[in-house]
Amino acid sequence: MRIASLLPAATEIVGALGLEDQLVAVTFECDHPVGIRDRRPVVVDTALPPGLDPGAIDAVVRDCVARGLPMYELDRDALAAIDPDLILTQDLCRVCALPSGAVDEALATIGCSADVLSIDPHTVAEVLDAITAVGRRAGATAAAARLVAELDARLDAVAAAVAGRPRRSALVLEWTDPPFVAGHWVPELIRRAGGEPVGCVDGGRSTTIGWDEVAAAAVEVVVVAPCGFGLGAAVEQAGAVLDRLPAVPVVAIDSASYVVRAGPRLVDGVEALAWALHPGAVPEPPPGRVARVR
Repeated sequence: MRIASLLPAATEIVGALGLEDQLVAVTFECDHPVGIRDRRPVVVDTALPPGLDPGAIDAVVRDCVARGLPMYELDRDALAAIDPDLILTQDLCRVCALPSGAVDEALATIGCSADVLSIDPHTVAEVLDAITAVGRRAGATAAAARLVAELDARLDAVAAAVAGRPRRSALVLEWTDPPFVAGHWVPELIRRAGGEPVGCVDGGRSTTIGWDEVAAAAVEVVVVAPCGFGLGAAVEQAGAVLDRLPAVPVVAIDSASYVVRAGPRLVDGVEALAWALHPGAVPEPPPGRVARVR
Protein backbone atom coordinates (compact mmCIF):
# COMPACT_ATOMS: atom_id res chain seq x y z
CA MET A 1 0.00 0.00 0.00
CA ARG A 2 1.19 3.51 -0.86
CA ILE A 3 0.54 5.79 2.12
CA ALA A 4 0.68 9.60 2.00
CA SER A 5 0.76 11.16 5.45
CA LEU A 6 -0.30 14.80 5.60
CA LEU A 7 -0.09 14.87 9.38
CA PRO A 8 3.06 14.43 11.54
CA ALA A 9 1.18 12.31 14.09
CA ALA A 10 0.05 9.97 11.35
CA THR A 11 3.61 9.66 10.04
CA GLU A 12 4.70 8.70 13.55
CA ILE A 13 1.93 6.10 13.78
CA VAL A 14 2.85 4.59 10.42
CA GLY A 15 6.48 4.34 11.51
CA ALA A 16 5.57 2.78 14.86
CA LEU A 17 3.54 0.14 13.02
CA GLY A 18 6.60 -0.85 11.00
CA LEU A 19 5.18 0.51 7.75
CA GLU A 20 7.77 3.17 6.96
CA ASP A 21 8.60 1.49 3.66
CA GLN A 22 5.00 2.13 2.55
CA LEU A 23 5.18 5.89 3.15
CA VAL A 24 5.36 7.70 -0.17
CA ALA A 25 4.74 11.31 0.94
CA VAL A 26 5.03 13.37 4.14
CA THR A 27 4.89 16.98 5.37
CA PHE A 28 7.62 19.49 6.17
CA GLU A 29 6.93 18.90 9.90
CA CYS A 30 7.29 15.12 9.81
CA ASP A 31 10.40 14.31 11.84
CA HIS A 32 9.59 10.88 13.26
CA PRO A 33 10.76 8.33 12.23
CA VAL A 34 13.94 10.38 12.39
CA GLY A 35 14.96 11.77 9.02
CA ILE A 36 11.78 10.67 7.25
CA ARG A 37 11.23 14.01 5.51
CA ASP A 38 14.69 13.69 3.96
CA ARG A 39 13.85 10.25 2.59
CA ARG A 40 10.35 10.91 1.24
CA PRO A 41 8.75 13.57 -0.97
CA VAL A 42 7.37 16.51 1.03
CA VAL A 43 3.94 17.47 -0.32
CA VAL A 44 2.79 19.86 2.43
CA ASP A 45 4.68 23.02 3.36
CA THR A 46 3.89 25.98 5.59
CA ALA A 47 2.54 29.28 4.30
CA LEU A 48 3.95 31.12 7.33
CA PRO A 49 7.04 33.29 6.89
CA PRO A 50 10.20 31.91 8.56
CA GLY A 51 11.95 33.40 11.58
CA LEU A 52 8.93 34.80 13.43
CA ASP A 53 8.81 35.08 17.22
CA PRO A 54 5.76 33.72 19.12
CA GLY A 55 3.92 37.05 19.08
CA ALA A 56 4.43 37.51 15.35
CA ILE A 57 3.35 33.92 14.64
CA ASP A 58 0.15 34.51 16.61
CA ALA A 59 -0.54 37.69 14.64
CA VAL A 60 -0.06 35.98 11.27
CA VAL A 61 -2.22 33.01 12.27
CA ARG A 62 -5.03 35.27 13.49
CA ASP A 63 -4.89 37.23 10.23
CA CYS A 64 -5.00 34.06 8.13
CA VAL A 65 -7.98 32.73 10.09
CA ALA A 66 -9.83 36.04 9.85
CA ARG A 67 -9.27 36.27 6.09
CA GLY A 68 -9.85 32.59 5.40
CA LEU A 69 -6.34 32.13 4.05
CA PRO A 70 -4.54 28.77 4.13
CA MET A 71 -1.68 28.21 6.56
CA TYR A 72 -0.41 25.18 4.66
CA GLU A 73 0.36 24.62 0.99
CA LEU A 74 -0.39 21.27 -0.63
CA ASP A 75 1.68 20.36 -3.70
CA ARG A 76 -1.15 18.94 -5.77
CA ASP A 77 1.02 18.06 -8.74
CA ALA A 78 3.41 16.06 -6.56
CA LEU A 79 0.52 14.27 -4.83
CA ALA A 80 -1.02 13.42 -8.21
CA ALA A 81 2.29 12.02 -9.47
CA ILE A 82 2.71 9.92 -6.31
CA ASP A 83 -0.83 8.52 -6.65
CA PRO A 84 -1.22 7.13 -3.09
CA ASP A 85 -3.68 4.43 -2.06
CA LEU A 86 -4.26 5.84 1.42
CA ILE A 87 -4.05 9.46 2.61
CA LEU A 88 -3.87 10.25 6.33
CA THR A 89 -5.05 13.72 7.33
CA GLN A 90 -7.02 15.58 10.04
CA ASP A 91 -9.84 18.04 10.76
CA LEU A 92 -9.03 18.69 14.42
CA CYS A 93 -7.12 21.97 13.98
CA ARG A 94 -6.55 23.99 10.82
CA VAL A 95 -3.71 25.83 12.59
CA CYS A 96 -1.83 22.59 13.30
CA ALA A 97 -2.05 20.79 9.94
CA LEU A 98 -3.70 20.73 6.55
CA PRO A 99 -7.45 20.09 7.07
CA SER A 100 -9.08 17.15 5.32
CA GLY A 101 -11.49 19.42 3.48
CA ALA A 102 -8.55 20.86 1.55
CA VAL A 103 -7.41 17.32 0.79
CA ASP A 104 -10.81 16.26 -0.52
CA GLU A 105 -10.93 19.33 -2.76
CA ALA A 106 -7.44 18.61 -4.07
CA LEU A 107 -8.23 14.96 -4.79
CA ALA A 108 -11.31 15.97 -6.75
CA THR A 109 -9.21 18.43 -8.75
CA ILE A 110 -6.40 16.02 -9.61
CA GLY A 111 -8.68 13.02 -10.08
CA CYS A 112 -7.15 10.88 -7.34
CA SER A 113 -9.32 8.13 -5.82
CA ALA A 114 -7.21 7.43 -2.72
CA ASP A 115 -8.86 6.31 0.48
CA VAL A 116 -8.78 9.17 3.03
CA LEU A 117 -8.61 8.62 6.79
CA SER A 118 -9.03 11.67 9.03
CA ILE A 119 -7.41 11.37 12.46
CA ASP A 120 -9.21 13.65 14.93
CA PRO A 121 -8.76 12.45 18.53
CA HIS A 122 -9.70 14.48 21.61
CA THR A 123 -8.55 12.04 24.30
CA VAL A 124 -5.70 9.59 24.86
CA ALA A 125 -8.11 6.70 24.30
CA GLU A 126 -9.04 8.20 20.94
CA VAL A 127 -5.36 8.51 20.04
CA LEU A 128 -5.01 4.79 20.69
CA ASP A 129 -8.15 4.21 18.61
CA ALA A 130 -6.52 6.19 15.80
CA ILE A 131 -3.55 3.81 15.89
CA THR A 132 -5.99 0.92 15.56
CA ALA A 133 -7.77 2.66 12.66
CA VAL A 134 -4.54 3.30 10.76
CA GLY A 135 -3.49 -0.29 11.29
CA ARG A 136 -6.82 -1.54 9.99
CA ARG A 137 -6.75 0.64 6.85
CA ALA A 138 -3.10 -0.17 6.16
CA GLY A 139 -3.42 -3.92 6.66
CA ALA A 140 -1.47 -3.97 9.93
CA THR A 141 -4.19 -4.86 12.42
CA ALA A 142 -2.02 -7.21 14.49
CA ALA A 143 0.85 -4.71 14.72
CA ALA A 144 -1.58 -2.00 15.83
CA ALA A 145 -3.03 -4.25 18.52
CA ARG A 146 0.45 -5.02 19.87
CA LEU A 147 1.42 -1.34 19.89
CA VAL A 148 -1.77 -0.26 21.66
CA ALA A 149 -1.32 -2.99 24.28
CA GLU A 150 2.27 -1.86 24.92
CA LEU A 151 1.23 1.78 25.27
CA ASP A 152 -1.64 0.85 27.60
CA ALA A 153 0.78 -1.12 29.79
CA ARG A 154 3.13 1.86 30.06
CA LEU A 155 0.25 4.16 31.01
CA ASP A 156 -0.82 1.67 33.68
CA ALA A 157 2.75 1.65 35.03
CA VAL A 158 2.75 5.44 35.39
CA ALA A 159 -0.64 5.34 37.09
CA ALA A 160 0.67 2.83 39.61
CA ALA A 161 3.84 4.87 40.22
CA VAL A 162 1.99 8.12 41.03
CA ALA A 163 -0.94 6.53 42.88
CA GLY A 164 -1.34 7.89 46.40
CA ARG A 165 0.93 10.89 45.83
CA PRO A 166 -0.43 14.45 46.24
CA ARG A 167 -1.77 15.68 42.91
CA ARG A 168 0.14 18.88 42.10
CA SER A 169 -1.90 21.57 40.37
CA ALA A 170 -0.42 22.40 36.96
CA LEU A 171 -1.12 25.07 34.38
CA VAL A 172 -0.04 24.07 30.86
CA LEU A 173 0.79 26.97 28.55
CA GLU A 174 0.57 26.00 24.90
CA TRP A 175 1.75 29.46 23.89
CA THR A 176 3.25 32.44 25.73
CA ASP A 177 2.65 35.49 23.50
CA PRO A 178 -0.21 35.75 24.10
CA PRO A 179 -0.57 32.98 26.70
CA PHE A 180 -2.81 30.05 25.73
CA VAL A 181 -3.87 27.23 28.04
CA ALA A 182 -3.91 23.81 26.40
CA GLY A 183 -6.99 21.76 25.57
CA HIS A 184 -7.80 18.52 23.75
CA TRP A 185 -5.98 15.61 25.45
CA VAL A 186 -3.43 17.74 27.35
CA PRO A 187 -5.42 18.00 30.62
CA GLU A 188 -5.65 14.21 30.56
CA LEU A 189 -1.88 13.93 30.16
CA ILE A 190 -1.47 15.96 33.35
CA ARG A 191 -3.95 13.79 35.25
CA ARG A 192 -2.31 10.59 34.04
CA ALA A 193 1.02 12.02 35.21
CA GLY A 194 -0.34 12.54 38.72
CA GLY A 195 -1.25 16.21 38.45
CA GLU A 196 -4.39 18.30 38.47
CA PRO A 197 -4.79 20.53 35.39
CA VAL A 198 -5.84 24.13 35.96
CA GLY A 199 -7.56 26.31 33.39
CA CYS A 200 -7.47 23.65 30.66
CA VAL A 201 -10.47 22.58 28.63
CA ASP A 202 -10.85 18.80 28.46
CA GLY A 203 -11.39 17.75 24.86
CA GLY A 204 -11.77 21.37 23.74
CA ARG A 205 -9.56 23.87 21.98
CA SER A 206 -6.77 25.80 23.62
CA THR A 207 -7.90 29.22 24.85
CA THR A 208 -6.22 32.53 25.61
CA ILE A 209 -5.62 33.60 29.19
CA GLY A 210 -4.33 36.85 30.62
CA TRP A 211 -1.08 36.96 32.59
CA ASP A 212 -3.06 38.32 35.52
CA GLU A 213 -5.22 35.19 35.38
CA VAL A 214 -2.12 33.03 35.25
CA ALA A 215 -0.79 34.73 38.37
CA ALA A 216 -4.16 34.44 40.12
CA ALA A 217 -4.42 30.71 39.41
CA ALA A 218 -2.09 29.96 42.34
CA VAL A 219 -0.79 26.77 40.72
CA GLU A 220 2.02 24.60 42.05
CA VAL A 221 3.80 24.30 38.70
CA VAL A 222 3.61 25.84 35.23
CA VAL A 223 4.35 23.59 32.25
CA VAL A 224 5.55 25.47 29.16
CA ALA A 225 4.66 23.40 26.09
CA PRO A 226 4.63 25.69 23.03
CA CYS A 227 2.66 24.07 20.23
CA GLY A 228 4.90 22.70 17.49
CA PHE A 229 8.19 23.50 19.25
CA GLY A 230 10.91 21.40 20.84
CA LEU A 231 12.55 21.59 24.24
CA GLY A 232 14.98 24.39 23.39
CA ALA A 233 12.21 26.74 22.31
CA ALA A 234 10.13 25.73 25.34
CA VAL A 235 12.97 26.64 27.70
CA GLU A 236 13.40 29.96 25.89
CA GLN A 237 9.69 30.78 26.06
CA ALA A 238 9.64 29.81 29.72
CA GLY A 239 11.47 33.08 30.34
CA ALA A 240 8.15 34.91 30.01
CA VAL A 241 6.79 32.87 32.92
CA LEU A 242 9.87 33.31 35.09
CA ASP A 243 9.52 37.08 34.84
CA ARG A 244 5.83 37.14 35.75
CA LEU A 245 5.65 34.34 38.31
CA PRO A 246 8.92 34.61 40.23
CA ALA A 247 8.02 32.02 42.87
CA VAL A 248 6.35 29.26 40.85
CA PRO A 249 8.24 26.15 39.67
CA VAL A 250 8.42 26.03 35.87
CA VAL A 251 8.85 22.98 33.64
CA ALA A 252 9.55 23.03 29.89
CA ILE A 253 8.78 20.11 27.61
CA ASP A 254 9.28 19.18 23.96
CA SER A 255 5.68 19.78 23.02
CA ALA A 256 6.01 19.01 19.32
CA SER A 257 7.04 15.43 20.05
CA TYR A 258 5.40 14.55 23.35
CA VAL A 259 2.38 16.78 24.03
CA VAL A 260 0.50 18.15 21.03
CA ARG A 261 1.17 15.41 18.48
CA ALA A 262 -1.52 12.74 18.66
CA GLY A 263 0.79 9.77 18.22
CA PRO A 264 2.40 6.99 20.27
CA ARG A 265 4.91 9.35 21.89
CA LEU A 266 2.13 10.96 23.94
CA VAL A 267 2.90 8.12 26.34
CA ASP A 268 6.53 9.33 26.50
CA GLY A 269 5.01 12.71 27.36
CA VAL A 270 3.00 11.27 30.25
CA GLU A 271 6.15 9.60 31.58
CA ALA A 272 8.13 12.85 31.26
CA LEU A 273 5.43 14.87 33.00
CA ALA A 274 5.17 12.31 35.80
CA TRP A 275 8.93 12.66 36.38
CA ALA A 276 8.61 16.47 36.43
CA LEU A 277 5.62 16.50 38.78
CA HIS A 278 6.74 13.65 41.05
CA PRO A 279 10.54 13.37 41.19
CA GLY A 280 11.61 9.82 41.95
CA ALA A 281 8.28 8.23 41.12
CA VAL A 282 9.31 7.19 37.62
CA PRO A 283 12.70 6.89 35.87
CA GLU A 284 14.23 10.09 34.54
CA PRO A 285 13.41 10.53 30.82
CA PRO A 286 16.17 10.62 28.19
CA PRO A 287 17.74 14.05 27.60
CA GLY A 288 15.89 16.42 25.33
CA ARG A 289 12.35 15.66 26.47
CA VAL A 290 11.69 17.74 29.57
CA ALA A 291 13.57 20.15 31.82
CA ARG A 292 12.92 21.78 35.17
CA VAL A 293 13.59 25.45 34.41
CA ARG A 294 13.06 26.52 38.00
